[in-house]
Amino acid sequence: MAGENISARFVVPTVASSVDIVVQVGVEVDGKRRVREIVGVPGRVESDIIETEPIFSLQQGRLARVHGMPPRLEQFSSHSIDIHGLLADGSHLDRGSVG
Repeated sequence: MAGENISARFVVPTVASSVDIVVQVGVEVDGKRRVREIVGVPGRVESDIIETEPIFSLQQGRLARVHGMPPRLEQFSSHSIDIHGLLADGSHLDRGSVG
């Protein structure tokens, strides 16, 4: 997928349909990396903007569950994963640090 013949009209929906979850990591003042937000990517594109659904966001220094859900829930079910129960148990996560 390189060259001038590839346009945003092709690339944007292709990326939107290829990515399920995005984890945004930032660097704290002490140099440690910390998860700031986890969003689901349902695959919808509107006006060349890929829509996202926040699943977890950093609130008052803690990674907190918000209302969004990961896309393609049937994939979790087919592997006997109760995603609703799993996300309900993680209403607040203190493990936002990475490495």
